[in-house]
Amino acid sequence: MNGAEAFIATIRQCGVEVCFANPGTSEMQLVGAIDKQDGMRAILGLFEGVVTGAADGYGRMADKPAVTLLHLGPGLANGLANLHNARRAGAPVINMVGDHATYHLHHDAPLTSDAAGVARPMSDWVRISRSERDLAQAGAEAFKLAQTYPGRVATVIVPADHAWSEGAAAVAPPSPPETPLAPPSVIADAAEALRAEPGAKCLYLGGRALREDALIQAGRIAAAVGARLVCETFPARLQRGAGRVAVERLPYFGEMAEAFLSGFGTIVFCGAEPPVSFFAYPGKPSWLSPADAKLVRLASMREDALAALSGLAEALDAPAQPAALQQPQTFPHGEGKLSVEDIGAALSDLTPERAIVSDESATSGLALYAMTAGAKPHDWLCLTGGAIGQGLPVAVGAAVACPDRKVIALQADGSAMYTNQALWTMAREQLDVVTILLNNGSYAILNIELMRVGVQNPGPKALSMLDLRRPEIDWAQMAQSMGVPAIRATTAEAFRQALADALAAKGPRLIEALL
Repeated sequence: MNGAEAFIATIRQCGVEVCFANPGTSEMQLVGAIDKQDGMRAILGLFEGVVTGAADGYGRMADKPAVTLLHLGPGLANGLANLHNARRAGAPVINMVGDHATYHLHHDAPLTSDAAGVARPMSDWVRISRSERDLAQAGAEAFKLAQTYPGRVATVIVPADHAWSEGAAAVAPPSPPETPLAPPSVIADAAEALRAEPGAKCLYLGGRALREDALIQAGRIAAAVGARLVCETFPARLQRGAGRVAVERLPYFGEMAEAFLSGFGTIVFCGAEPPVSFFAYPGKPSWLSPADAKLVRLASMREDALAALSGLAEALDAPAQPAALQQPQTFPHGEGKLSVEDIGAALSDLTPERAIVSDESATSGLALYAMTAGAKPHDWLCLTGGAIGQGLPVAVGAAVACPDRKVIALQADGSAMYTNQALWTMAREQLDVVTILLNNGSYAILNIELMRVGVQNPGPKALSMLDLRRPEIDWAQMAQSMGVPAIRATTAEAFRQALADALAAKGPRLIEALL
């Protein structure tokens, strides 16, 4: 084998089945190796942010990594924002980034860069292969690192001469990494705090603590001590819906989050760190937990959340049945001009069981999230890292990971423009994704933020930087140009019918909701 073939054969033997790719000249040996490898699906993205975001969505739903194929340092740089999101989400991802041949680097050709230096800020681990024989070993190490609980971003830099040189061989898959456990003494301390401390109690959850099995244990704890269950503002993957254990979501704005947490005397954290404000604002708090509350870290994002919550439930002699089960909800059908509430009511009624929701709905999302709490059981994927342009690519990856499940992308118009090429990939792969494009013609969140930082009476120049209506973007036409059937909805009745039709069909659909 050449180095590329050995690398691809190794990661396939490890269990990698999907490559999201945007290759260039330096990666042609890797392209050829993927072509020869049985069981490796290749999916083209027309922008690197689509590739990395799709790998994030795949990792969140499959709990194992896909591999990306990226062109040199500049191509990797184009995908960094969604690698930031993946890293914050604890998603398993392997990146293979081509580079110039080792003997060519010193010539400083136009695309020469410090590829490893580009990778490090958004990767948990970076490795440059040392030879064609070392390349397969680097792949095995990358897989093991990516599978470290709950998931990590591993990047391998592949010099072109290592990829094309003969004399390499695949290596055996590594043993799986052990998942760190919360120490028994920490579980005992958390149990004592929940039993003995006065005042209201909160179990604050993130990461894998928001999977259904872990939430059942959290619900048992809530039943035992009367604690409220609260989750991160933007969880990576929350399993929710009627019949599941319900959690309250921490508000986004810092002062609202501080007020929300102010009444708690004890907060136990599992799968998450104590929350802080997303941004600094004049005269507003950064640290959000009450100064006089007892804060207990039960398990970090990197420690087994299910084991920690199960241990805590047993330490509390919690009842077998969890508290706080979500009840079904229905809302009145609206009429006339379309509103966010009309969209929420339709989603509450029509979201199919086991659906996956990729939420980058921005300002519209608060109502949609709240109104779908009692929908049929589903998974909700959020913008965990805050770098916009994630929603459509994550929907791509989720649909590839779970082809038997309907994916719904709730997508704001401004951030959709960052990675609209994902629509083309949906069409090419015939992915079962319904995109609801929320078109309000504005970066609406930034209009709010402008006031929050104290800008008074903004003028036309400031407002023009937040406006998307000059010229207006016709999302239905854009989607159709990329092969995705699309329709515009301006009334509640039209939207509900369009959603019902799209959910009944197979393959990608887009509904442009004009708000």
